[in-house]
Amino acid sequence: MSEEYKKQERLLTIAQLGLQYGGKQILRDLSLTIDNIVRPGMVQGQVVSLLGPSGIGKTQLFRCIAGLQQASTGMVGLNGKNLPVRAGQVGVVFQNYPLLEHRTVWSNLALAAQQAHKATADIVKLLDGFGMLDQKDLYPVQLSGGQRQRIAIIQQLLCSSHFILMDEPFSGLDVIMKQKTVDLIREVSTVDELNTLIITTHDISTAVAISDTIWVLGRERAEDGAWLPGSTCIKSYDLIERDLAWNKDVERHPNFYPLVMEIKELFQRI
Repeated sequence: MSEEYKKQERLLTIAQLGLQYGGKQILRDLSLTIDNIVRPGMVQGQVVSLLGPSGIGKTQLFRCIAGLQQASTGMVGLNGKNLPVRAGQVGVVFQNYPLLEHRTVWSNLALAAQQAHKATADIVKLLDGFGMLDQKDLYPVQLSGGQRQRIAIIQQLLCSSHFILMDEPFSGLDVIMKQKTVDLIREVSTVDELNTLIITTHDISTAVAISDTIWVLGRERAEDGAWLPGSTCIKSYDLIERDLAWNKDVERHPNFYPLVMEIKELFQRI
């Protein structure tokens, strides 16, 4: 089992969430939580991966968590508060890392900071922490894909403080860039104790390598074998308990590939 840790305050609550479009049930009875993980002597944020077959409702749940889509029933709440999440409270990093091309890195971040009532010192601290202070006067076109990704994450941290949703961050990447993205996610999660990343991905192996929790979205069958309407969380994996969290050499761990295969086989049934 992984080293000593404990779970403390509630950071995110998804309570009996359901979503309908035109009378069709998309999501059903989703109840999930994320707690602050504390490791003595270390700064440890949270990384949760959301997995599921294409068309199962991951994007809709993603939008509900971000406050971009209103649920039909239930709610998503932050920091233990019984208040629905609002758009802007959770940062969203999309695949193309959109930045204003006519503004410098600093100007892009200053705009985000102004909207969130953050100080110049907050921008400097984040740029320095992500090794991007020397690039502050460059324009987005002058940045590499990895640098754009870092600036997009800093931008969202300025807006939302601690919650970041990442949409398919490994899609279309070669082996080297994928590893750099994995390293960046680990870096973001350990910048602040409360930093919480939720990642949607089709890459099961990388999700197991990077996460401390995995949620699998899918459909269930009734007793007569018929599919129940709407998707729900059919399995939640605690990778800390399986000794697979916080380990850069996790792929060498004897529990790694059995879990990858277990999730792949689960996909065949949902």
